[in-house]
Amino acid sequence: MLRQDLHDAPLFGEDDGNVGARRPNIGHPLVSFFHLFFRTSAILVYLLCDIFSSRFIVCMVTIILLLSCDFWTVKNVSGRLLVGLRWWNQVDKDGNSHWVFESRKTHSRNPASSAESRIFWLGLVVCPIFWIVFVFSTIFSFKIKWLAVVVMGLVLQWANLYGYVRCKLGGQTNLKNMAQNYLGVQIFKQAMKKTQGL
Repeated sequence: MLRQDLHDAPLFGEDDGNVGARRPNIGHPLVSFFHLFFRTSAILVYLLCDIFSSRFIVCMVTIILLLSCDFWTVKNVSGRLLVGLRWWNQVDKDGNSHWVFESRKTHSRNPASSAESRIFWLGLVVCPIFWIVFVFSTIFSFKIKWLAVVVMGLVLQWANLYGYVRCKLGGQTNLKNMAQNYLGVQIFKQAMKKTQGL
C-alpha cells in the first residue's frame, strides 16, 4: 500500500530545484538532536565500552537500549517531522502483513527544510555503515560475544534505512533500478558541468 507524493523531501544529495519554498534553517532542533544522539551514542558506547567498563552485560544492555530508543525515535518522530515520511506494517483481519508508506503532500503548510533533510538522511545512511564495519571487525577479531550486539545494531538501523528509502522512492519501486537511475543522473550532471566548462 502506498500513500504518498514523492516530491517533498530530497533524498540523499538530491536538490528539488525549488529552494525558495523550503525553510533554510532547522525548525525542529530538538528532534534533529535526538535523531543523531541515540545512534551516535550507541556507536560511542560500543567503541568505548572496554575502556569504561569491564562488564559485558551492562555495555550490551546500554547499547541495545540506545538502539531501541533510536529506532523508535527515527521511525515515529524524526522521519515524520524532519522529512515528512512515515512507514509501518499492519496486519489485516486475515493475518496478511501489509507495508504502508506515507509522504507529506508537496503543497503542505510545513515543508521540510533542506538542513533538516540533510541531517535526517546523513544520520540514516552513515550509521548503518558503522554497524556493517563493526560486524566484520567482530567476526575477524573473534569477539563472538559482541556479535549479537552488532547484528542488533545493524538490523535496527538497516530497518529504518530500508523503510524510509522505500517510503521516499515509492513502496513498489525496485531499489536496484532506482540506485542505477540515481547514479546515471549524477554522472550526467558531472558530464554537463564539464561540457559547460569547456
